[in-house]
Amino acid sequence: MKEKVLLAFSGGLDTSFCAMYLAKDKGYEVHTAIANTGGFSKEELKKIEEKAYLLGAKSHATLDVTEAYYEKSIKYMVFGNILRNGTYPISVSSERMFQAIAIIEHAKKINADYVAHGSTGAGNDQVRFDLTFEILAPHIKILTPTRDMVLTREYEINYLKENGVEADYTKMEYSINKGLWGTSIGGKETLKSEQTLPEEAYPSQVTKQEEETLTIGFEQGEICAVNGKKYTNKIEAIQAVEAIGSQFAIGRDMHVGDTIIGIKGRVGFEAAGPILIINAHKMLEKHTLTKWQQYWKDQLGTWYGMFLHEAQYLEPVMRDMEAFLQNSQANVNGKVIIKLRPYSYTLVGVESSFDLMKTDFGEYGEVNKAWTADDVKGFTKILGNQMKIFYNTQKRNNN
Repeated sequence: MKEKVLLAFSGGLDTSFCAMYLAKDKGYEVHTAIANTGGFSKEELKKIEEKAYLLGAKSHATLDVTEAYYEKSIKYMVFGNILRNGTYPISVSSERMFQAIAIIEHAKKINADYVAHGSTGAGNDQVRFDLTFEILAPHIKILTPTRDMVLTREYEINYLKENGVEADYTKMEYSINKGLWGTSIGGKETLKSEQTLPEEAYPSQVTKQEEETLTIGFEQGEICAVNGKKYTNKIEAIQAVEAIGSQFAIGRDMHVGDTIIGIKGRVGFEAAGPILIINAHKMLEKHTLTKWQQYWKDQLGTWYGMFLHEAQYLEPVMRDMEAFLQNSQANVNGKVIIKLRPYSYTLVGVESSFDLMKTDFGEYGEVNKAWTADDVKGFTKILGNQMKIFYNTQKRNNN
């Protein structure tokens, strides 16, 4: 009997090569699976399935993990206001962890001897897939032809053509990964530090010119309404914000960061939904959380985002950080008003019954209601004692 391989299959050039190579040249019984995290339409998934069978797959599975991706990752990234290096909403890297988990669970289900992926040796995904596979199924061996053979794009295209596959992979000037939490664009200009992506490289283009108001509602930190429409399905709410924001080409940027393997990496992205939701959420928190809640959330959010990006999702400390982030959201309730215009937006303000500005204690810069002038004088005197002591000591020792 042939040994069985489950290949993580996207239908792109690398995984197309792997599917045919493993079946035809290596003699494995190849099964394929795609883990959808919200980036594929039904039509696209159908075409990917057809391609898998064309390339020699014995079976193909479409694994929908969008709901799990939201519940176990996206909502915590919103709670933590996570933008890696202050820019990137960790779109692809967070998806990969849940795709890897779904793939290895399916490999166990079909009793695969091997699991395979098409990652190269120069990026982060190879670590995310390998590490997840090794932790969750150490008995299943890993195959990575693209990485091990150090293949060029031209070699793979020629191999497929020589074996009767005429699909034109040369038309793709950029590597585009689309998911529920944003779209990444890599290639050409992203490989050069002094260049940026041209307008036409972005999948979404400006279709609206007139300024428009967007309102986003939150309940315990989770998105619950868009422009007054209530959503019980959080995924649909995210998609609604994305559909509105992408018409203004909001959420475009270039992320520069450190890869897991130690080299610098650069990728373009567009993520109207994530950028608008995170920044609206952060503004609501400024009104509803205390100073120290915000401070410690910033610290943990940075660590949570870094660990998620660097393939550490299965580290138990992540569950501890999630518990903190979840607990911090009890009062993050209300509506955020945003003005949208081409390529930019303005956070106008919030409406919330938990707004800490709306109190009986006073109005900033205007009037104090809960203390007297003498109270402030005494407080200021005591507050300065430590510094007074320090400077007095310095003066004494310098004389």
